[in-house]
Amino acid sequence: MKIALAQLNYHIGNFEDNAQKIIEAIQKAEQQQAELVVFSELAVTGYYPHDLLERKEFIEQAEQTIEKIASACTNIAALVGAPSINTDSDGKQLFNSAFFLKDGQVQAIRHKSLLPTYDIFDEYRHFEPNKQFELIELNGKKLAVTICEDLWDEQPTHNVFGKNKLYTCSPFEELSKLKPDLMINLSASPFSHNQANWRKNVLVNKAIHYQLPIVYVNQIGAQTEIVFDGGSCFLKADGSIPVELAYFQEDFQIIDTDNPKAHTQAQTDYIAKIHEALVLGIRDYFQKSGFKDAVLGLSGGIDSALVCALAVDALGKDHVRGILMPSKYSSDHSVADAVQLAENLGIQYDTVPIQNMVNEFEKQLAPLFENTPSGVAEENIQARTRGTLVMAVSNKFGHILLNTTNKSECAVGYGTLYGDMNGGLAVLGDIYKTDVYKLSHYINREQEIIPINSIQKPPSAELRPDQKDTDSLPDYDILDDILFNYIELNKSPQEIVEKGFEQETVNKIIKMVNQNEYKRFQAPPILRVSSKAFGFGRKMPLVAKYD
Repeated sequence: MKIALAQLNYHIGNFEDNAQKIIEAIQKAEQQQAELVVFSELAVTGYYPHDLLERKEFIEQAEQTIEKIASACTNIAALVGAPSINTDSDGKQLFNSAFFLKDGQVQAIRHKSLLPTYDIFDEYRHFEPNKQFELIELNGKKLAVTICEDLWDEQPTHNVFGKNKLYTCSPFEELSKLKPDLMINLSASPFSHNQANWRKNVLVNKAIHYQLPIVYVNQIGAQTEIVFDGGSCFLKADGSIPVELAYFQEDFQIIDTDNPKAHTQAQTDYIAKIHEALVLGIRDYFQKSGFKDAVLGLSGGIDSALVCALAVDALGKDHVRGILMPSKYSSDHSVADAVQLAENLGIQYDTVPIQNMVNEFEKQLAPLFENTPSGVAEENIQARTRGTLVMAVSNKFGHILLNTTNKSECAVGYGTLYGDMNGGLAVLGDIYKTDVYKLSHYINREQEIIPINSIQKPPSAELRPDQKDTDSLPDYDILDDILFNYIELNKSPQEIVEKGFEQETVNKIIKMVNQNEYKRFQAPPILRVSSKAFGFGRKMPLVAKYD
């Protein structure tokens, strides 16, 4: 069978543009004599619409769009993801579905069985799980259709909650009993640099275990925090992958399942993938929000330098503006490094010294602060002055402010609310400091863009004389390892200590993580590139007693 894999970038709620993309791909597949074209999960609405699914007009638009797409399927069939209405009153009002379109009409609808409710996912909030399994026949072939999570279950059975009852289900197991010729999966599987191999291994194991070829179609693009990386593919029954589509970009390939021509992607390391994910995340956040220009504060440090370089990659140098805001604690080399970065990138930059403003704040607060030692409050006045200035530029010129806080700082609360934590998008909020260095070297792989001094000098907030990050934190190699074990691996303090870390250091770091949940709650959305990012994927109480 000749099948077209359409790996596209969708926009949530943009039914007109989504439909246009889908119909153009259908027409392209038809011209190349494909029998079927497969799209990704919830392609019509974009993934994930959240509580837009509760709006009647949203579902009506989805239905109308499916009908419009179906009318384009006169000489070809298509599988398109969209919500469908559950006509059974005993359950949720909607299914997460795959629509089989042929002869200008909806011929069949297949529903998702396993609804993820972990990490960033909360599908059971809106959808009813499928309980019936049927194949689709097309040109003499029997097709089993699954949707995303239906493929990722690694256990022979899954407990799936329907309304008022618990039942057991393994979609692959159930569908394989019906003797299909081919398994098709419509997916919306987000990028995670520390789970990329896992996803491919599950696909390979499924193909081998069930002795079935698999067509897997994922989407690409960013939807606020979540970045989809594509990597759609075709697997033969022996687990080999002769066809693999591009990562982090739209792609379209037609395969002959009986004789697929080799088309695979070159392997890249995880830092290169993170770079592509962040650039795509920035670009889509701006384009899908209707913005073109970014502004950020440039301190001469590595974090702001890296964010600036990523923004230029995503938006172009004419759409990125840097603001230098030195105080009396800013070293000469910090200002020089920021200027050098801006000139290397060719962006507009402006210098706005803040010391006079800080002095005025301190003068006005002097009666309130009388007879108290200088400390964090005075330091944070500097950060909040800078935050006010970059937000003013954002408001005046319609730029989005890019936040430059990395995951290590975000985890332990090493940042100032309404100061350096300001922003419309947190670019590095899921990047540990150790990976910030690796990404910076990757940016400089062909020429020096980020000044070497920004990379090599000891990191400092420069809010007091001779301040260094290590005054408050352990070395980042140690800090990040502890944080990864606690956040991504969900290890207990004792389990982390047993890995060789000092008890006192572990307790201190975990206490800082727990105490600063309130800061993360107020942070901008964070581009997710790991298996456990702050935001939707990690929901912790703001007020709790942590032992």
